[in-house]
Amino acid sequence: MAEFPAVTLLDLKLPKVDGLTVLERIRADERTRQMPVVVLTSSNQEMDIVRSYRLGANSFVRKPVEFEQFMEAVQQLGLSWLLLNEPPPART
Repeated sequence: MAEFPAVTLLDLKLPKVDGLTVLERIRADERTRQMPVVVLTSSNQEMDIVRSYRLGANSFVRKPVEFEQFMEAVQQLGLSWLLLNEPPPART
């Protein structure tokens, strides 16, 4: 059985394929459908938030512009998802 990340941080502004397309593909694949996905982006557009949740994002976080604040936000996200989040049971 392949191992997957405990959580995926996904930016919407990617160079070749936009993040919402990536999210659609993650949710369309049975192997990754339940993998937690946090959208971490600089977008402040309401339609991006709505579409992210409609496509199955587990969380939407606007990333801070300042590097130090960005690093702290990522650290807090990691702690929350890795230590506090209760993942679905592994399939047998």
